[in-house]
Amino acid sequence: MLRYLPFLLVLAVWIYAFIDVLNTPEKEIRHLPKVVWVIIVLLFGEVLLGPIAWFVTGKARKTPGAGGGPRSGRGGNGGRGPWVAPDDNPEFLKSLRDEKPDEKKKDKGDEG
Repeated sequence: MLRYLPFLLVLAVWIYAFIDVLNTPEKEIRHLPKVVWVIIVLLFGEVLLGPIAWFVTGKARKTPGAGGGPRSGRGGNGGRGPWVAPDDNPEFLKSLRDEKPDEKKKDKGDEG
């Protein structure tokens, strides 16, 4: 069974590269048209030259810092800078202090 592992790995990379070429929008492909990349991956996939060429030069990759994830300062708090824990957020702590005691009693009375 172990002697088939290299063949299966090459086949998996070949299939992954082929599907990646097909699913990539035309505007994100560099250097050659999409049809040419499909042909290159199919013709040279058996020796991994096509898939490696596609992964290295074909697709315009995004850098990790370019995303809009929660750590980029735009996620979860309306673009007000980096995320701050509630117990460190002065605005949140001020809103707790401003809350009236009778409002708390009304909330507890409605539950029961």
